[in-house]
Amino acid sequence: MKLPLIDVFTLLVYLSGVLAIGVHFGRRNKSTEEYFLGGRQFAGWVVGLSLVGTSISSVTFLAYPADGFKTAWLRYLPNLMLPLAALLAVRYFIPIFRRHNLTTAYEYLELRYGPGVRVYGAATFILAQLVRISTILYLLSLLIQEVSGLDSTWSVLIAGGFVALYTIIGGIEAVIWTDVMQTIVLMLGGAFMLVVIVQALPGGLGQVFDVAREANKLSFADWNQGVSTPLTWDLSLLSKTGTMMLILGLTNWLTEYGSNQNVVQRYIAARNDGEARKAVWVCVLASLPIWAFYMFLGTALFVFYQQFPSVEAGQMLDGTRKAEEILPWFIVNEMPAGLTGIVIAAALAAAMSSLDSSINAISTVGINDIYRRFLRRQATDAHYLRVAYWISTLSSVLMIGGALAILRADTTTLQDFGTIMVSLFGGGLFGLYAIAFCTDRIRGLLPWIGIGATLLFTGWTIALSNGWLAGPAPFDLYYTTILANAVMVVGILAAWGMKRATNRH
Repeated sequence: MKLPLIDVFTLLVYLSGVLAIGVHFGRRNKSTEEYFLGGRQFAGWVVGLSLVGTSISSVTFLAYPADGFKTAWLRYLPNLMLPLAALLAVRYFIPIFRRHNLTTAYEYLELRYGPGVRVYGAATFILAQLVRISTILYLLSLLIQEVSGLDSTWSVLIAGGFVALYTIIGGIEAVIWTDVMQTIVLMLGGAFMLVVIVQALPGGLGQVFDVAREANKLSFADWNQGVSTPLTWDLSLLSKTGTMMLILGLTNWLTEYGSNQNVVQRYIAARNDGEARKAVWVCVLASLPIWAFYMFLGTALFVFYQQFPSVEAGQMLDGTRKAEEILPWFIVNEMPAGLTGIVIAAALAAAMSSLDSSINAISTVGINDIYRRFLRRQATDAHYLRVAYWISTLSSVLMIGGALAILRADTTTLQDFGTIMVSLFGGGLFGLYAIAFCTDRIRGLLPWIGIGATLLFTGWTIALSNGWLAGPAPFDLYYTTILANAVMVVGILAAWGMKRATNRH
């Protein structure tokens, strides 16, 4: 596809704005405190919109419409637990992290458990983020290749290099302010796509609702081979029920808001506790409608291609092609000149707002939890700032290398490998924090017993899911996160109880 000049101009304006923000704030980075936390002076609404941008990646940009198009709204259900997780965050997590004047989430693990557990938490975070940003960059490159005709390798190099440039130069201030801008662009791009769909349909918006209701596309039903299955609400580890999906959502959001450096760094960067709390609620009030909108956009695409069938859309609906291709296909083939550039900018925004946050967070964790804590303890702050630039650069190189590896290898296998590694080492992390939030009496080997038990459990589930061990899993693997956190908590508490019983005798 060759973009019209007006769309090329729109994209250049957007990209120039992002780069200008990076250069502007780069001049203000005179210390690691500025580079990592912006002097801890951000307003709540700014941090909140930045949190929205961080949580909405190109995976979300493609996956939510794909779900709305091919199935129904079941995978939106876990998001409804975000307000409860946010309530716990503003009541408990934010005061804990801010009270200790921390820079990273993993410093708190050392306060409670010791330096070894801090390194474990930091290392698992870095590994998870490298896998995540490589995957996001790979997905972004596919869209760039589709709309520009560039070679796939050049698509990865250009996109990755651009994100790296403004993130490395600008630090957290550039990340937060570009996230704000990218969140707004994301909302505008989605709105323009829906307007195009509604105007093209003879029955307008009413036709979307009528056809979607008739096809049961607006429900929380599960779908198997194109057939809607009513959702049940019982407690079961063997199937996707409404209750279990809500529990899963709560577990995921507690993990995000109670242990993820991308989020904790935003708490700490706010100017005071009140602004940090405001940031969380801004994120909740913006995120839920945005996610719902993109799910509804997928539903509207289903109605659109029922009215205007195409072979390609049919293949995405029946599983011959991936459903995640539906939004890029619509952008390339249906959006009019003048709007395509804005929509592509929205797709870029969805990816870049996650990539820049993770690169900066990796640098923050690398310096504070590993380099400054264990490798070079007495250097000047100027030295740590220079090393921070180098860690950001190295993270960007690894991100680009990972995306190129996915591009050239068996994509499914490589992504599965990354998912396996993240699940294995990051499983149960919130359970570790949950114990730390509640007591300071767990020290020594006790947390490592919980970590070891969780590693064994997640390793066992991975082996079952990949057929390395014979026999079916005794639970739906969708719930591994819930069970991993339970194993972590039970393992630590059981070891603590045994130790106390032994000491009494």
